[in-house]
Amino acid sequence: MFTGIIETLGIIKDLKKDNDNLHITLSSTITNELKIDQSVAHNGVCLTVVAINNDEYTVTAIRETIEKTNLADWKIGDIVNLERAMKLGDRLDGHIVQGHVDQFGICKSIEEANGSWYFTFEYDSKLNNITIEKGSITVNGVSLTVVNSKANEFSVAIIPYTYEHTNFSTFSKGTKINLEFDVVGKYVARLYALKQ
Repeated sequence: MFTGIIETLGIIKDLKKDNDNLHITLSSTITNELKIDQSVAHNGVCLTVVAINNDEYTVTAIRETIEKTNLADWKIGDIVNLERAMKLGDRLDGHIVQGHVDQFGICKSIEEANGSWYFTFEYDSKLNNITIEKGSITVNGVSLTVVNSKANEFSVAIIPYTYEHTNFSTFSKGTKINLEFDVVGKYVARLYALKQ
């Protein structure tokens, strides 16, 4: 379980294909605090630490994860948002984030707004995921509030702190991002679909 409040950034150091799996090695300021078998969210994707070597650690993604997320596009040198799982008793500063990415989206536009930014993302609405105005959304692991919710797109407002301390500063039009829709909204949508 995560909160969507990014703890730090990691840099991809190595990518190795192993049959359908992808082994991802990263360096980070939190590596010395990690343990084997620990869950860490990488751009919102919950992955398990399988190896640690000095200031680098390795996680493994299976084919289903690679197909549903933007992991297939990752390159050595890319910057990744990192969050360790929350501890029982911690404050929930963002919202309930499972680390299970529902689908990817595409950055449609970036608008500077006198000290902040509006990012608009589009996604495939045929996968039955929804946003609501002022609801929660996770973009690359970052807990955000939806603005301008539409059937297949939404916007988020990014303050300077978030822009500087996440990989939002690397986004451009066309950037593929990971989306985890609000878990409560997913249950409501599922219940509604079952009653139809």
